[in-house]
This record gives sequence, C-alpha cells and structure tokens, in this order.
Amino acid sequence: MEVLEHTAETTKGPIQFHDFIGNSWVILFSHPADFTPVCTTELGAVARLQDKFDERNVKVIGLSANDLTSHDKWIEDINEVNDVKLNFPIIADDSREISTLYDMLDYQDLTNLDAKGVPFTVRSVFVIDPKKTIRLTLSYPASTGRNFDEILRVVDSLQIGDKNRITTPANWKNGDDVIVHPSVTNDEAAKLFPGFRTVKPYLRFATQPGTQKA
Repeated sequence: MEVLEHTAETTKGPIQFHDFIGNSWVILFSHPADFTPVCTTELGAVARLQDKFDERNVKVIGLSANDLTSHDKWIEDINEVNDVKLNFPIIADDSREISTLYDMLDYQDLTNLDAKGVPFTVRSVFVIDPKKTIRLTLSYPASTGRNFDEILRVVDSLQIGDKNRITTPANWKNGDDVIVHPSVTNDEAAKLFPGFRTVKPYLRFATQPGTQKA
C-alpha cells in the first residue's frame, strides 16, 4: 500500500508527508492522547532510541488527536519523566483528518474518547520504506504500551531482506541466521550464501549477509 500525500501540522513545523519521507524509512505511530500515562512512557522510549533509528536511516513521527499547544507542553513532561530530549516531530491531528486517512481511530474502547465523545486514536504503527510503501502495520489497544525494540527488529528484517534474497525466521534478531528466499535456487544459494544448510527443500538457513567471519 502506497502512502498518500498529505500535509500535516507538527511540533517541528508544517510538512508535506512525501517530502518528509524523502529517501528515508519512516515510522509513523499514533498515541491516544497527550498527558496520559502509557503514552508518556512510549514517547520517552522512542526518544531514548533516537540514535538507533538514525543508524538505520529511519525518521520517526508521532501523532495524536491534540493541538500543537498541547503537544509542546506535554513534551516538557515527556523529557522530565523519561530523562530524554524528544527531537522527533509529533503531528497535531485534533481534526482527526489524518487519523481517519490511516484508519487509526478507536471504535472499540468506549473509554478512549475525548470530552465530546469523539474517539481518540489507537496505538497504530506504520513502517514506511523510501519508496513510500507501507511495509508493516500494527495496532495496539490504548491500554497496552508498545515494544519499540520489536519495531527496530522489524526494520532490520525489512532492510536486510531488501538488500539480500532472504527472509527471517520466528524470533530472529539482527545477526542471527536467516532463511534463503524460496525463489533462490540451490545453485544460486551456493554462490550467494556459501555453506547454507537445508532443513527441508523449502527451508534453508544461511549466515546473515555481512556477519560472516573473515
């Protein structure tokens, strides 16, 4: 699914989303509301991982159904509570326009509403590649904070898979063995992945490219 072009007001100024993506990967993630407990811990966790995202050429951008004034004040709390300095932009979507575009609104939890009874967003995550294609979507309930180490793991898998003809097994972590893509013949695999091992004709493991010892 390709990301639609749209504009957004953020804590770092207005953006055109395609221009914001540029040649980078992007993680767009929504949180239900400013000045709420789980969200405060989540944005602190993301700010703490900023260097990890930078290493992977990943831009992070948050979103909630609150205005810029609320965001700016809340960032002060996030920094204080988590001992971080939050530098990524947060979209102000008090109109729910972008939330509706990405189907982020919570229609199940009747407690996740604003004072007017309008749904806040769920905890959605979108991983977007430089071609502006959405490669992963996740939605968590408002009550459950996300594991952003898992988001990094997914980015690693996607980036390595895009560069090499591999997939990654269950519970894979960067540096673990990978799976040779089914489209790769055994003759090709012998050249691409010397020493690959066959468990079943459809299941072949190889050392992750770039991690071989000299």
